[in-house]
Amino acid sequence: MNKSLMKSRIFTFLAFGILMYFFVIPAVLTHNVVELKEEGMSDKISPLTTKVWDYYNKNAYRSPTVPKEVAGHLQKLIEDDMEIGVATAPIWYVALEAPNYPKETFPEGIPVYYHFDGFSGDVFEMETINHYIGMDSMDRGAPYLRAAAPYALVFVALIFVFYMLFSAKILNLFMLIPVALPLVFIGFYSYWLYWFGHHMHEWGAFKIKPFTPTVFGDGKVAQFTTHSYPTTGFWLLVAISILSLLAIVSRNKALKAQEN
Repeated sequence: MNKSLMKSRIFTFLAFGILMYFFVIPAVLTHNVVELKEEGMSDKISPLTTKVWDYYNKNAYRSPTVPKEVAGHLQKLIEDDMEIGVATAPIWYVALEAPNYPKETFPEGIPVYYHFDGFSGDVFEMETINHYIGMDSMDRGAPYLRAAAPYALVFVALIFVFYMLFSAKILNLFMLIPVALPLVFIGFYSYWLYWFGHHMHEWGAFKIKPFTPTVFGDGKVAQFTTHSYPTTGFWLLVAISILSLLAIVSRNKALKAQEN
């Protein structure tokens, strides 16, 4: 087998492995867990889903308001009516700091982690702050995209599988999808931050002018200090993007060698 073609398949397989482990498996096997809990239908959550959720959340952020013995255990959180989040790798996070959230109690401020398929972290506290300034609930943001995320991730995984098995040139075009994943996320994330900041409501206790929340870096909203930065999942997407690009380059090199 041509060395460049072998390299292409290795790069593709590595990207496929990252996508499957950190995104596809948890997204598919824990799909709708948050919704079922909120709708009082937690009895519909299967034992397999519970095990997968627990596995992926064992090292996730734990809110100071959640007891240690409960954190990371889906059924215990449901029984205690605690907040739960999604299980995929978090891609971006926003943290708010304010005088009413002292460092000794909230050492990381009020963080919320954004995923392809939902949110995690101190979502309830963040929603309370958003309501205070007249901002919509985070659920208003990209609802259809979040619902479609598991299917979209499976589609990207299939692109990798086909790219490893077949050599049709059109597959190079499909491989540009995983290459663009980091930019796709930033694009949607930036758009919805703008949307939220420019659709404020009059019922907010504290009135502020329309604004665009900080996409990257530190900012200020009313008396809150904000921090917005990429986290684990984003760097995994960058790795997938680079590996996909390397796979395309290696594949093209192999095809040129065959033509010559």
